[in-house]
Amino acid sequence: MSYQEKSVTVSLTAYLMIVGYYLFNVFQMFQGGGLVASQLFSLWAVVIVAGIIVVISGNILANIILSIVHAIRTGGEESERFIEDERDKLIDLKGNKVAYITFSVGVLLAMLTFVFGQPPLVMFSIIIFFSIAAEIAGNLAQIILYRRGM
Repeated sequence: MSYQEKSVTVSLTAYLMIVGYYLFNVFQMFQGGGLVASQLFSLWAVVIVAGIIVVISGNILANIILSIVHAIRTGGEESERFIEDERDKLIDLKGNKVAYITFSVGVLLAMLTFVFGQPPLVMFSIIIFFSIAAEIAGNLAQIILYRRGM
């Protein structure tokens, strides 16, 4: 696995955990009688901050651990390559394209819920969900492209 592939895998894992936490809490709110603004605002803050902190710290820790494992396997004689070439940049761009399309569809759906009379909290909750889902879709696209040898 290349450095970029490892980084995308760690980000994907982190975002899957975050979206699981988000959906669990939103469904609990729905079962408890609907969306409560104060609880939802704190949930949004937790999800956004966790998205930033968990992905960054997860990538740092994964790179440290994988570098140690690589040094143990090779006896420390050859260093791991952290080079990004044109193929990696192209895969990143295609992943970003998938993420932007996913997010755009999510914003459209969120606007439609508002048009059809749902409360604004539902619209904003859908936007937050699709921002995370867009990251997941982009990361999945990148992993698929790396595995295909694109």
